[in-house]
Amino acid sequence: MTRDQMLAHLRAAGDVAREAAVHGHHPFGAVLVGPDDRVLMRQGNLDTVRHAETELARRAAAAYPAKFLWSCTLVTTGEPCAMCTGTLYWANIGRLVYGYEEEKLLAETGDHPENPTMNLSSRTVLASGQKPIEVFGPFPEIEDELLEPHRTFWQR
Repeated sequence: MTRDQMLAHLRAAGDVAREAAVHGHHPFGAVLVGPDDRVLMRQGNLDTVRHAETELARRAAAAYPAKFLWSCTLVTTGEPCAMCTGTLYWANIGRLVYGYEEEKLLAETGDHPENPTMNLSSRTVLASGQKPIEVFGPFPEIEDELLEPHRTFWQR
């Protein structure tokens, strides 16, 4: 996947995040991209426990064989938390692309009780496993665009 393709898929994940916010859900979005660069699944956040990345990885694991998922990419607006990163790992998704780091999100949400961020990078979580999952991110040129929905959502 080229950098331009990653940016295009990050924007698609951003669209999913904005749609989630319209429905009252936390503004996070993820897409699963197949080896042919086609979006296979989309998922927005549902609540504090049912994150976009976790829900997407679980759905993908139920729908596709592990060998196929190894050739896929989970693209998400923000760096996945430890729970989401672990679910991606167990689902056997071979690549992760994210737009902004957790610390950027913390700056927007503060100590909001519905988003108690964890300072544990996805790279650290994945480095503790046995699978060589590729990680790409952050993408500074798109961070502001992806963080925009958070600027109003968490003030509710």
